[in-house]
Amino acid sequence: MAIKTPQKTGWRENYFLKAFLLGLGLSFVIFLPFIIVDGGRFLFYGDFNVQQVPFYRLCHDAIRSGNWGWNSRTDLGANFIGSYSFYLLGSPFFWLTIPFPSEWVQFLMGPLLVLKFACATFTGYVYIHRYTKSKDSALLGAVLYAFSGFSIYNIFFNHFHEAIIFFPLLLAALDEYMYKRRRGVFALAVFGCCLVNYYFFVGMVTFTLIYFFLRLIAGSWRIGLRDFLLLALEAVLGVALSGVLLLPSVLAVLQNNRVSNPVNGWNGVLYNRNQRYMHIIECFFFPPDLPARPNFTPDSESKWSSLGAWLPLFGMTGVIGWLQLRRKHWLKKMLWVLFTMALVPFLNAAFQLMNSAYYARWFYMLTLMMALSTVLALENDRVDWRRAITWNFVIVIAIAGVIGFMPAKETVDGVESWDVGLMDYPTRFWSYVAISLVCLGLVVFLFLFCRSRKAFKRGAFGCLSVVTVLYSIFFISLGKTQSDYTWDHLIPYELNGGVNVPITDLQSCRSDFYESMDNAAMFWQIPSIQAFHSIVPGSVMEFYDSIGVQRDVGSRPKVSHYAIRGLLSVRWLFDDESDTEYFAGSEMDNTAMPGWAYYGNANGYDIWENEFYVPMGFTYKYYLPRSEYEELTKGSDTSVGQRELSMLRALIVEDEDVPKVEGLLELLPEDMRHFSERNYMDDCLERAAEACKSFGYNNSGFSAEIDTGGDQLVFFSVPYEPGWSAQVNGQKAEILRVNVGFMAVAAPGGESVHIDFTYSTPGLTAGILMSLAALAGLIAYLAVMKRMPEPEGPKYPKLMRVGNVAAWAKKNSPQSRRPVRLRRRPVRRAALPRVAPAPPRAPAQPEPPGKQEKKEQAPKRFQPRPWPQLEEPEGAAGEEKRPEDTPKTERKEDV
Repeated sequence: MAIKTPQKTGWRENYFLKAFLLGLGLSFVIFLPFIIVDGGRFLFYGDFNVQQVPFYRLCHDAIRSGNWGWNSRTDLGANFIGSYSFYLLGSPFFWLTIPFPSEWVQFLMGPLLVLKFACATFTGYVYIHRYTKSKDSALLGAVLYAFSGFSIYNIFFNHFHEAIIFFPLLLAALDEYMYKRRRGVFALAVFGCCLVNYYFFVGMVTFTLIYFFLRLIAGSWRIGLRDFLLLALEAVLGVALSGVLLLPSVLAVLQNNRVSNPVNGWNGVLYNRNQRYMHIIECFFFPPDLPARPNFTPDSESKWSSLGAWLPLFGMTGVIGWLQLRRKHWLKKMLWVLFTMALVPFLNAAFQLMNSAYYARWFYMLTLMMALSTVLALENDRVDWRRAITWNFVIVIAIAGVIGFMPAKETVDGVESWDVGLMDYPTRFWSYVAISLVCLGLVVFLFLFCRSRKAFKRGAFGCLSVVTVLYSIFFISLGKTQSDYTWDHLIPYELNGGVNVPITDLQSCRSDFYESMDNAAMFWQIPSIQAFHSIVPGSVMEFYDSIGVQRDVGSRPKVSHYAIRGLLSVRWLFDDESDTEYFAGSEMDNTAMPGWAYYGNANGYDIWENEFYVPMGFTYKYYLPRSEYEELTKGSDTSVGQRELSMLRALIVEDEDVPKVEGLLELLPEDMRHFSERNYMDDCLERAAEACKSFGYNNSGFSAEIDTGGDQLVFFSVPYEPGWSAQVNGQKAEILRVNVGFMAVAAPGGESVHIDFTYSTPGLTAGILMSLAALAGLIAYLAVMKRMPEPEGPKYPKLMRVGNVAAWAKKNSPQSRRPVRLRRRPVRRAALPRVAPAPPRAPAQPEPPGKQEKKEQAPKRFQPRPWPQLEEPEGAAGEEKRPEDTPKTERKEDV
């Protein structure tokens, strides 16, 4: 009897901890140089600087101050939970910032990213380790997943990393249920994924359904009706548990016009940009392009689409090797399905509720499958690595040759010229090609010169770590070259919160920023009409659309729409002194909008004051029905429209509400429906004379006081939402939707009429009740399932050691080569009587010695030695090692 060596169980052999620490160490080395350069901060470029950084601080301060309802500093005003649950509110990493002071938040962005990469490595290992023979190979796959091209690309979108972290836990929980029938874990995983980001959860649901049913069809899993219904119950309970954020978020998002754009027609079958196919293919073989600077395919219209799926060091080599194996395996089928879905528009849209806008923001799920197939290929001695590397090399060279050397004709100012290459940035392009080729060279080096198990393991981890760090630093450095304003403007004038601006009423009025950085007002946390934010009330989008201002991911009204500055109570305008776009020209004598006067200079800005400023909350004498308003002209980027000018003379009332205002306002006469710049100034002065004498925001909404000479409607340019309620002098008042998306209430005549608006987040109360009910349901479910005995499955040998498997197999004839549980082959009886055996044949003549030696010679293969197995029992490559297959003293830890 062989003497067993007990497995080491100390913290040094804890590979879950090793995965976390390895990810932590690699990401620390990646981000540390940039944190030092930026004085303790991590700043990148584009959306990271102007969205992620100010969003973190704004939400941090809102939570600490208790202002969880209406946020006046997001666009014209927004539902705080509905607007920021997509970005931050469901993220556990954001909540780690709450104990720290507001000034520290900008210095926490780098450490939080380091922590996110460490957690992604950990969760990647949680999923992958189930399918590998060696813990080391699972650790290698976890690094490939956590530092894939998708993860590095989406440093630009900081909040995408939560989905990268939680998704492996969802699959691992499903595996636990299917293999061990562990109850409750899948419900908790669904809850976590849905809570952190509802948008990515939609893609996870699509992927998980494909994963589940494909593995059932492939024979990798089996499940009865009872267990299937219980699994569905856990999924429902998990979604319901997240109701506290999910329900308010859904109600907010449904107002967004971007969700009502389904894929249709030929655009659902073929991409309307042929370069996009090349972009999709090359992202698997090369490091990722910068989000806003696609270099391989400049005209693919795939900016910000998150097209990145390159695995550091190995690229597609392991995936190709795994796909070329002649074996039936669920992972092989899964990869082919996913690659097909990436190339077909309507299948790709299935990961985002069939929306026609092109995004590849589900590729982190694909990279997890690619990382798994790569490490399984390393463990499988039947993979032909020579062939896989050759295919990868040929594809890389083909893409590089076509894009790098294809002649192209350009016409500039009527002059034709020829150039070589289809890329926009040649130096950057050839750098990507060099990285891919060097990585292929390193893989060849590992197979040729690291022949022992120990040397191959050390070489693979060493090369992977070096490649990961260097290509990540290269990518971030390229991004930072696009943000030369970091030390010139962002750090000294934005991250200081505008403390050097000597104006005291910035919170009670709105400000404008002329040709300045996006979300500059959000850095200072003051109300503004300029905003770069995707999720705002539908009434804001409706208002801007009605006057001819495009509102998709940001509100950026041009100076041609000068009339809305008066309507929206804009008093101050800030013009960045460091750029060449001057609000009043280089001589400061010709303002881009009428009625503005120079006030002074502070905090890196020239400050201008609106001489025709109208305070928040004012009254009207006339009204105009919505149907007649629609007959007026819209504005454009070059001219003002009649619609916005009319709003300063008459209150625009919905047709069905006209009877409610007829006793308070008069219909605007026909002879007063002519508008001009001079009339605009007169209207502003008239509205300002009848405005509130005080106005201010609070944690529940806002309040105002006004003196009125009689019953009048008081207008507030605050977006209308169902969650608003109003009181006038303590009495409940009806809110009218006016001026295409704003609010007004009737106020009685008198002095110091007090008006209170209170906001309650729609769906929040119902969401809390849903979460509590789901929690009670989950507890009850677990209690019931604990008391119910699990049905007994088929009996298998309880102990399976290497020395006993052959004898058991010979006796019972199991079908052990298929990726399913071992089962006895039934004894078959002949239906007909046996016939007499045939006479024995003459013995074969022995072959000549030369041919015999040639036949016995082993084929040459470009193979590494088998990946080290440590002390773990072997199982079929790519299949879970079941607890029945391992002695109780050697069973792996449950995840």
